[in-house]
Amino acid sequence: MTDKLTSEGKFTYAEAGEGPSIIILHGLMGALSNFDSTFDHFSNNGYQVLIPELPLYTLPLIKTNVKNLAKFLHEFMEFKGIKSAILLGNSLGGHISLYFTKHYPENVKALVLTGSSGLYENAMGDSFPKRGNYEFIEQKAREVFYDPAIATKQLVDDVYNTVNDRVKALKTISIAKSAIRHNMANDLPNMKHPTCLIWGKQDGVTPPEAAEDFHKLLPNSDLFWIDKCGHAAMMERPEEFNKILHDWFLAKNI
Repeated sequence: MTDKLTSEGKFTYAEAGEGPSIIILHGLMGALSNFDSTFDHFSNNGYQVLIPELPLYTLPLIKTNVKNLAKFLHEFMEFKGIKSAILLGNSLGGHISLYFTKHYPENVKALVLTGSSGLYENAMGDSFPKRGNYEFIEQKAREVFYDPAIATKQLVDDVYNTVNDRVKALKTISIAKSAIRHNMANDLPNMKHPTCLIWGKQDGVTPPEAAEDFHKLLPNSDLFWIDKCGHAAMMERPEEFNKILHDWFLAKNI
C-alpha cells in the first residue's frame, strides 16, 4: 500500500479506481495495508476507493479524539470534492464513520461496519496492549485474530513500537477515552442509511453481541457473519469479505 500513497497538504492517502466513492477508515492499531485486498477488489470493479491516513498521532493531544477524527474526514472529503461517500470502517474506523454520519448525514451514501466500536468500548479498550515485554504484546496482538498467524512479526513490531512510544501511548489512551464518551447507542436509531454489518463469529474484541445490537439499533441494516474469523474480517477472510460486500452493493444498487 505504501507505494500507492499520495501526500497533498495535510493529507496522505491511497486512491484508485473510478465510480461511486468508498472511503475506508482504519482502526487504532490498524495499518492501511490491512485493506489491501478490499482496496484492490473494489477499485478494479467500478468504485473509487480512498484510504486516508488518520492523524491518530499527529493531532495535539487535547484534540486527539473521535470528534476531531470525524472532522478530519469531513475536511478530507471537501479537499477531494466528494459530496457523498460509502464509509467503510473497522474498529475505531467504524466508530468514526458513525460519529461522522450523526453530524454529516447528507455526506454519507451507505455504511459498512466490520468489528466496529461505538457500543462496546470496554471490549475495544481491552484490546489495546499495555506497555510491556515483546512476548506479552505478541500474545495480545494474536488474540485479535482467529488465526494467530495473521499477527505477523511486522504487525507485532508495529504495535510494540506504538505502545512503547510515550506520546503515542498517551494519544491512544485519549482516543479510547473519547470512544467511551461518544457511545452511539442513542444515535443509531436515527441513522436511516443502508448499512452492511460484516462480523467475525469469533471476534473477541467487539463480540457477536455487539454486531447483534448494531443490527437491532440501525433501522436499515443487514448483518452477515464470517465463521473462523476474528476482529479484522477484511484481513483474515478477504475473499469472503469482498464477496459479501460486493453482493450487498449489487442488491442495494449502491
